[in-house]
Amino acid sequence: MEKKKVLFISQEITPYLPDSEIARIGRELPQGIQERGKEIRTFMPKFGSINERRNQLHEVIRLSGMNLIIDDTDHPLIIKVASIQAARMQVYFIDNEDYFQRKYVLNDKNGAFFKDNDERAIFFARGVLETVQKLRWSPDIIHCHGWFTSLIPLYIKNTYKDNPLFSDTKIVYSVYNDEFVNNLDGKFKDKLILDGIPAESLKSIETPSFENLTKLAVENSDGIIFGSADLNKPVEDYATNTKKPILTYKNSDEYVDAYSSFYDELLS
Repeated sequence: MEKKKVLFISQEITPYLPDSEIARIGRELPQGIQERGKEIRTFMPKFGSINERRNQLHEVIRLSGMNLIIDDTDHPLIIKVASIQAARMQVYFIDNEDYFQRKYVLNDKNGAFFKDNDERAIFFARGVLETVQKLRWSPDIIHCHGWFTSLIPLYIKNTYKDNPLFSDTKIVYSVYNDEFVNNLDGKFKDKLILDGIPAESLKSIETPSFENLTKLAVENSDGIIFGSADLNKPVEDYATNTKKPILTYKNSDEYVDAYSSFYDELLS
């Protein structure tokens, strides 16, 4: 029987970024799923704070070189890769000079939310999906971790809906307690419309808040996982009311098996 393929897209993975709930799951889950007999690929953003030399990142020339247009401006896509030897897994990094060369992740040195985080999230989502196409790798499951990945379900259900690579893919979105306070750029919705997303698919982000963005991700996903013990209450209620398959919070001892079974149920 052919191995099921799982694509993990995470906003942070340890050891590349400091330890956090998302970073830890981003590191442990792909390894655990691979050990349970599934094939994996893993992607994250190449934030500027990641030390390329220490972590032995190198550019994958055959995957780099494409330009992505965001808000009428060209942005070159650079793909890098590194290996976590102990886990026998590779991590692909989405990089771009305009969006990911700064030394901080989502907030500047004074703690202020970057004004272009909306475009960075757009670039990351499209960069991952374009690279997966270049790899000619058709995932059975795409599992997204962290709000920075929240546009992936939207793109799969709209821009890439007729793409045979993703035609049978099920999307799982993990909701975490990773709330941001400021709204994204006021023109966020217009930038997505320019990108070919129909306006009617974007009604829920008239106000581009964390809550509305997460609801948008839930709306376009096939299964939801509660990745944190405490969640934004309106988001939790919204997800529950969609009647989509939900896996409630699991602790660190049991979550890998639970997630693997959840994937199998979605595919059955």
